Amino acid sequence: MKPGTFICSSAASLAGLIALGLSGCKSGGGDTIKVGEFASLTGKEATFGTSSHEGTLLAIEELNAAGGVLGKPLELLTEDDQTKAGEPANAVNKLISKDGVVAILGEVASSRSLEAAPICQLNKIPMISPASTNPTVTQEGDYIFRVCFTDTFQGAALANFASTVLKAKKVAVLTDVKSDYSKGLAKSFKQKFSANGGQIGSELDFNGGDKDFKGQLTAIKSDAPDAIFLPGYYNDVALICIQAKQLGMNIPIFGGDGWESESLLTIGKDAMENHYFSTHCSSDQGTPEMTKFVAAYKKRFNGKTPDAMAVLGYDSAMVLADAMKRAGSTAPAKLRDAIAATQDYSGASGTFSLNADRDAVKALVFIQIKDGKFTYNSTVNP
Repeated sequence: MKPGTFICSSAASLAGLIALGLSGCKSGGGDTIKVGEFASLTGKEATFGTSSHEGTLLAIEELNAAGGVLGKPLELLTEDDQTKAGEPANAVNKLISKDGVVAILGEVASSRSLEAAPICQLNKIPMISPASTNPTVTQEGDYIFRVCFTDTFQGAALANFASTVLKAKKVAVLTDVKSDYSKGLAKSFKQKFSANGGQIGSELDFNGGDKDFKGQLTAIKSDAPDAIFLPGYYNDVALICIQAKQLGMNIPIFGGDGWESESLLTIGKDAMENHYFSTHCSSDQGTPEMTKFVAAYKKRFNGKTPDAMAVLGYDSAMVLADAMKRAGSTAPAKLRDAIAATQDYSGASGTFSLNADRDAVKALVFIQIKDGKFTYNSTVNP
């Protein structure tokens, strides 16, 4: 770890941080700017939290190596929410009331951001989500922000993709009813696909964490759709695609940024071939900002290629630091106003501005899974 970097964690997150190669806890007292982070470092969606945390950590290290912010080093205090309901509330309550952070970064999953956001709003502590796309997240209040697009945009882009690229006239929809992200993205997709003249075929659901999806898939197969829209998280998606292949379903399956994880390929293997998903950015997009980030990330994390969650974790921390500099203060109200005024910010994930709803207005990319790899397909601008 580079000199001048401050990382602390709760006992609950210790195992996750050790797995990331982090150890120790340096206390900076009043001589540091304390920034909180909550992420799923362990549990069934741990790759989300691991990636976003690594990106956030890289940003903090770079900022501190350059002299910190407002003459002080940043101290990152990270809590592991274990991918469990109830833990995000515990995490942000501790970060605010005990640790005294000036702002909070997190989470990737919308359900966990929605649990934490009201607490941050009540305490008037700015919160920036790297990747929670459900539109209701920032509706929790004027202290809640995100550096990603929303599912209103993503769902419409996916509907257009189904119509124009997949040439699908009828699409089945399989939704995780335990996930605010999945339900919100399904709603947005169905509205736009229907408006485009497409037909929504079978509409079935599952509970995240289920292992057997053959009942739903058999019903979908008998309805003979042209494609299946699957707005879920990578672990469930991989199992569903495996079982669809076992049933001989040779139609495209596609989804959103919840697919974004190398574990999708590790679990799903050849069952993922020729399926598609939308996400926030690609490490292959070639902008100067992305190229610089990828090189720094690979150097810091032993040659590992960053995914979109790592990129967004990095951007969330950098946007916060930029707001601190522009505000000339870490006072929460001034920080809130400065974050809200973020315009034409050139981040690793692309250039974006925050709109009046505190959402990032930015492009998305489509990825095709080809020859066992995530392959850049196309970009859709807002």
